Amino acid sequence: MSTYLSLHYHVVFSTKGRVPGLAAEWRERLHSYMSGTIKGLGGFPQNTGGWNDHVHLLFGLKATQTVADTVRELKKASTTWVRDEVGVLNFGWQEGYAAFTVGHREREAVRGYISRQEEHHRVRTYKEEVLGLLEENGVEYDPKYFV
Repeated sequence: MSTYLSLHYHVVFSTKGRVPGLAAEWRERLHSYMSGTIKGLGGFPQNTGGWNDHVHLLFGLKATQTVADTVRELKKASTTWVRDEVGVLNFGWQEGYAAFTVGHREREAVRGYISRQEEHHRVRTYKEEVLGLLEENGVEYDPKYFV
């Protein structure tokens, strides 16, 4: 028998210092670039979105790929893109990230959630959102990283 799998992840990370530096004028281009980067790394981009201080990504990976390696390469490539293409020379991402597995039945709901980020963040901050996601997914965390 061959190997069959479905490994999908919802990943969230913020700009360094949670600075609201992802300008509306170029944010969609960044999201497209990030999706292309995931594809270039051999992954399967499903949706990329976010707000002025963070991104959400939904993507699939092969069994031989790791979330950590994918996120590291994605952050590195997108940092270079923002600095070179947009000219924000001091741009950077936060050091960590949050990642959640997504089952087949939940993928469409997560895609929609990512697509509605602008609407969502009219009433909720990034910190509130991430803490809610961590709690909803049963992830233990250290509150000192959310000061």
